[in-house]
Amino acid sequence: MPSGTRYWTVVDDDFNVVKDADRFLREVRLARGRAESTTKAYAEGVSLFFRWCLRTGRDWRTAARDMGLFMLWLRWTPGEGGQQRVVVPGPGSKPVREDPRINKVLTAVRMFLVHAVDSKVAPAWVLEQIYELGSGLDLPAEAHGESGPMRIRLRARHRLQEPESDVDRASDEEVVAMFLACRSARDRLTLLLLSRVGLRPGQTAGLRRSDPHMMADSRALGCDAEGAHVHVVRRQNENNAWSKSKQSWIMPVDFLVVQAIDQYALERHEVLGDGGSDFLLVNLFRPPYGAPITTEAIGEMCESLSRRAHLGRRVTPRMCRHAMASNVVDAGGKLDEVQALLGQKNPASPRPYLHPKPSRLREAVERVPSPRLVPGGEPQ
Repeated sequence: MPSGTRYWTVVDDDFNVVKDADRFLREVRLARGRAESTTKAYAEGVSLFFRWCLRTGRDWRTAARDMGLFMLWLRWTPGEGGQQRVVVPGPGSKPVREDPRINKVLTAVRMFLVHAVDSKVAPAWVLEQIYELGSGLDLPAEAHGESGPMRIRLRARHRLQEPESDVDRASDEEVVAMFLACRSARDRLTLLLLSRVGLRPGQTAGLRRSDPHMMADSRALGCDAEGAHVHVVRRQNENNAWSKSKQSWIMPVDFLVVQAIDQYALERHEVLGDGGSDFLLVNLFRPPYGAPITTEAIGEMCESLSRRAHLGRRVTPRMCRHAMASNVVDAGGKLDEVQALLGQKNPASPRPYLHPKPSRLREAVERVPSPRLVPGGEPQ
């Protein structure tokens, strides 16, 4: 777009933009402030929905009544680029798309159809086909809000039951081994931002040189926050790095991160001098020199470090973030502190990130007082 904002859209077989889909995707990107990667995922899902409607002779505006058939089509029909054009379902057959992928497509289609109903393009009864009314009784207490457990909400009718994917935390020993396997100050800083600060890859790659304030007193920089800290800000970045959280917040950092930033600043100056982009983490060892690193490069770095450290498994950036949250709690931190440090709004959001050490679980059991027995054997 003229502003430089980019988003994904849907075109037909003649490469004409599908206007209804385009309006929806532009709203997702601009009005709702979602990431470019979100419009990419939504555009892919909506395009599959249009393709199914075209192949089966359905009008997409009313095709929601046959959403179950669409789910079957998603499971067994390959993409246009695949060599295998037909898949015959049967015992032992492998689906073309797994349940998590199908659910993501269905989410995109539901969002698109809601937008179409709201825009008076699709009839209102479509909502009845894709949603059913549900209460808030099954929600955790933190999510009830002022309305209590009897709040009415919409629940998706068509959704496959996915197996829960447990994301383990990176252990302290694994993080240390990866740190020792780093070959540059930049990689050491990147690993600490993931595992010690708890930033997501998009937040890490999107940091600017003005975001870290490493002095005890930052008032000279126009910042009243005390101690060393990093500002996490959502921006439109040229490397497509994107902070998932819409809000900006200040993340305190410890002396290890301060030292890592100092060492990286020297390394960067030796390679680039005063040049390079305004991003904090940039290419130093391969062209384009000085360009910001990408979120994909951060994932590749973690995979390479896991291999060089001989860990026996791949430690991902997400596992590093889980390690940070779990370490805060293991050190006595409260749930609301973890929530603030991770930049999350929902009080229940930090829970999946917490993986207490087995030793802390044992200590918790041992702290429970045992009943004293009287001579007759009855508990007192």
